[in-house]
Amino acid sequence: MASESIHPAAGPSRRVVVAAVGAAGLALTLNACGSEDDPSPSSDAAAGGGVLAKTSDIPEGGGKIFKDSGVVVTQPTAGEFKAFSSKCTHQGCAVTGIADGVITCPCHKSEFSVADGSVKKGPATQPLPEEKITVNGDSITLA
Repeated sequence: MASESIHPAAGPSRRVVVAAVGAAGLALTLNACGSEDDPSPSSDAAAGGGVLAKTSDIPEGGGKIFKDSGVVVTQPTAGEFKAFSSKCTHQGCAVTGIADGVITCPCHKSEFSVADGSVKKGPATQPLPEEKITVNGDSITLA
């Protein structure tokens, strides 16, 4: 006579459950870090050699960050456009702010000049690397 087991089937171990919950939390966190509040349709075009921005998109004395392209485009003085890597030279965080002639990194508050990418305030010790752009009429493209 066959008998059924009186022991219930074993479920996943506590270690498996904790690892799965941790992985799901990490995936949500990484997804949130990669989201954009102000998506720019032109940033995808720049990756394919298209127009990154219009000159009118870049405020004088300030700039705009293009997350998808990894660049910051600035206009230090009227009609002068510069581009820099958006990766902070301190620990590689992406810069997130531009105000009062300064590009800021949120991780450790390093500040860089919109005019030349030089360090205005550490802990960063190296300037933001310059990127090549081309301004043709009112269009700015990555070179």
